[in-house]
Formats: sequence, structure tokens, C-alpha cells
Amino acid sequence: MRHEIIDASQLELNDKVVSIKRVTKTTKGGRNMRFTALVVVGDGNGHVGAGLGKAIEIPEAIRKGKEDATKHLVSISLDDNKSIQHDYVGSYGSAEVLLKRAPEGTGVIAGGPARIVCDMAGIKNIRTKSLGSNNKQNVVLATIAGLSKVMSPEEVAAKRGKSASDVRA
Repeated sequence: MRHEIIDASQLELNDKVVSIKRVTKTTKGGRNMRFTALVVVGDGNGHVGAGLGKAIEIPEAIRKGKEDATKHLVSISLDDNKSIQHDYVGSYGSAEVLLKRAPEGTGVIAGGPARIVCDMAGIKNIRTKSLGSNNKQNVVLATIAGLSKVMSPEEVAAKRGKSASDVRA
């Protein structure tokens, strides 16, 4: 993942809750109920992040998840038609997400958690396929990991010490 610091205060972030789960911890005095919320935030312009919040009440868990997500924002390299620059397979844990570049007019072809990440990032044309685990948290994190690894031709050219036109050809 790219480790550049993104100032979330300058971005206008939207958030979407992917999942809310009730979790229990058994103690000597009985069961302890809590909620975990998986939240994805993005500005619709190439920045996206995911976070997990845990609390006794659902709204508080969502707030904590949103706060965590803003701390873990990554930037994504998009091309002219709001798609990714090249195909890539993102992985996290046992979840893998195949991200395929798509031409204008394709739309977002993605299932559940991957679709939310693509929408929050501002991607308009992409094809994805979830491989391996279908755990929502791992699929979200695999999608974000894959999107953050996609490089623009300029980044590839700088890495190889060539010009961007040499890389595109």
C-alpha cells in the first residue's frame, strides 16, 4: 500500500456501513454484548479507507468505524474514464479480489463489499471477482489493498527511470 499521508480534514468524505455484527464475550457474570461495524469512507475522487469500530451501541460503533477508516485512507490512481490503470489481484488474508480494467460504459460490476469500496473511491468502470474467502471484512481490505497497488504509467516510468511515453507503448 502507498504510505503517503493523506490529510482527511481537507477531503469531503462520505461513509457507508458494510456490515454490523453482534459479538458476545462470555464472562463470569454472564454474556457481554457488543456491536462491530465495518465502515468504508471515500471522497469519490480516488481516496478510500476502511475501518472497524466496536461499541455497546450501534451508532457509537459506526462513529468509531468511520474514525478508524479516515485514519487508514489510501489514494488510488484512476485513468480518464474513471477506471483503474491495469488489472491486479488484491489479497488480504485468504480473500483475493480480481480487479479488471473496463472501458467507458461498463459500470461497476462487483459484488457486495467490493462494490461499496469502488463506489466510495469514485470508480465508475471496473469488473471485479471475489476469489477465496467471502468474509466481508477481508474482501473490503483485499479490494483496498489491490486498488492501492495499481500504479499510473508515470509512477511505473519513474520507478524504471524511463519516460511515461516509453511505458505506455
